[in-house]
This record gives sequence, C-alpha cells and structure tokens, in this order.
Amino acid sequence: MKKSKGSNLAAYAGTFGALLILCIIWAVSHDRFMTYNNWMSILKQTSFNALVSTGMLLALITAGIDLSVGAVATFAACLAGCLLNMGVESTPVLIIVALAASACIGLINGLLLTKLHLPHPFVSTLGMKNVLWGLALIVTGSKMISFVNRGVDGIMWLGSATIKGFPISFIVVIVIYVLMHIMLTRTSLGRSIYCAGGNMEATRLSGINADNVLIFCFAFSGLMAGLAGLVSIGRSGICNGANAIQPYDTDAIAACIIGGASFRGGKGTMLGTMLGALIIAVLRNGFTLLSVASSWQNLVLGLVIIGSVLLDVVRGRMAANALRKAKA
Repeated sequence: MKKSKGSNLAAYAGTFGALLILCIIWAVSHDRFMTYNNWMSILKQTSFNALVSTGMLLALITAGIDLSVGAVATFAACLAGCLLNMGVESTPVLIIVALAASACIGLINGLLLTKLHLPHPFVSTLGMKNVLWGLALIVTGSKMISFVNRGVDGIMWLGSATIKGFPISFIVVIVIYVLMHIMLTRTSLGRSIYCAGGNMEATRLSGINADNVLIFCFAFSGLMAGLAGLVSIGRSGICNGANAIQPYDTDAIAACIIGGASFRGGKGTMLGTMLGALIIAVLRNGFTLLSVASSWQNLVLGLVIIGSVLLDVVRGRMAANALRKAKA
C-alpha cells in the first residue's frame, strides 16, 4: 500500500511539474498570462472539460471508453434550446429534461455494451456520437439558438455566474471531484469499478454484478456530459448542433491519460484527471494569447494526445517489468 501511495505521489508530482513548466513558458511568452482575469478564464475553460472527463475517467477505469461525451453535452444544450423555441420557459424544466435525457443516453450506451453484448464501448459510443450529431442538428433545425434575454437566465447561471470573478462552475467541479474521489476510494461501488477494470472475469467470480457497474459508469458519464452542456450554455449563451463533432472527447481522453488513467483499465484518480484538464486548458489558453493559428493548435494538441497515449504504454511496460522482477 505504501509503495502504491508513493508511486501515486510521484505520478502527481510529474503531472504537476508538467503543468508548472507549461505555466512558466506561457508567463515568459505573454505578460497577460499570470493576470487574475486570465486565470479565471482558464478555470472557466477547465470546467467543461473537467465535467466531461469525470465520466470518461469511469469508462477508462473499466477498460472502456466513451466517445459520445462531447455529443451528449451538445445534444443536452440543443434539447434545452429546442424546448425553449417550443415555448417552454421554465428553467427547472429545461435543466431537468436536459440532464435526464443525457443520463438516459449514457444508460443506453451501457445497455448496448452489457445486454446486447457489443464487442467494445468504442463501437457503441462512436455510433451514439454520430446519432446525437444528427439529432442535435434536427432539434435545432441546423441553426444556432440563443438563450440570451429570453427569460431563462437561470439556465445560464452555472456557466456564467462568478464570485468576485471566480467561476461558480469551477466550484461545482471541485465539489463533484471531491465527492467522486470519496466514492472511488471509500465505497464498495468505487472498489467494484476499479475491480471491473482490472479483471472483469475475477469481478464476476467475486460476486460483483459487473453489468450493473458498467451501466452505472456510462449512465453517470452521460449525466456529467449533460451538466457540461449546461455549462456551455452559460459560457456562450447559445447552442449549436454542429458542435457535436468538436473534439471534446479527445480533450477528455487526454486529460484522463495525462492524469494517470490507462486504456487497460483499473487505474485513474480524480486529482490526476483535474491536473490533466488544467494542462489542456492552460495549453489552449496560451495558444489563444499568442494568437497561434488554429491549424497549429490542432497539430500540437494532436501530438499531446499521442504523447499521452505513449506515456500510458510506457507506464504499462514499466509496471510489467517491475512485476516480473518482483516475482523473480
């Protein structure tokens, strides 16, 4: 246990060190980077990816993946916009419907995997991403829908409200991450999630209902993506079905893998994921301050994702070598 804690601390130190180095580079490159307003902007940007990454982390811990998280977030916002255009002006109704629909989509992803026995969540969630892209365009009529000055300011509160400049959305993220950390480390459900990712057959033999664990993870992923969709409404004041194909899922994967999660499952923490999400947000913010062309931004972010996957592979090999030496 002590060795595990020591390795976790070393991993956190490495991730935090990477974040610190990146901050130093941007601080030297642009004098606005270290200003209070800019950091509050970074935290706002982090909020969306951090929420989406919460569900992605659970999927990765179970040795799966959820490529539909970005599309779920977009569809949740577009569904709220569609209802608003239909005359529904009750903020609680819009929020409840958006979150319920998102959780149901995640539930469907889980059922496709566990009950219809699709070979891997990559298949079902990739298909769901395209389905939601089409649905988002259908419910909005392929047009952007504005929420500004339409009597539903409450739905924009989460993504726009601040306390002396500090975004409420990031406070919500911190609360969720603390609760998720407790759930993953202190409850039987959390242990079951890690167990399902480490060895699915052993999980079943130990009496854990692996199917229910997976269904919960994907349903929760959908719920968190829907919450991220509400944050996006507050940030932009609009919804746009075309955003369903934005690389939100790849940003979430990168945040999780940089933070210590693995495609092989059984690994990943909330603290590591938070640090990963901050790295992605700081990277994008620095590019924006330096007016770097979007083409170069995409190139660098693509390399970061490849690098994070390579890091996962290297970590796996090192762990396997250490295990072989320990047995010897």
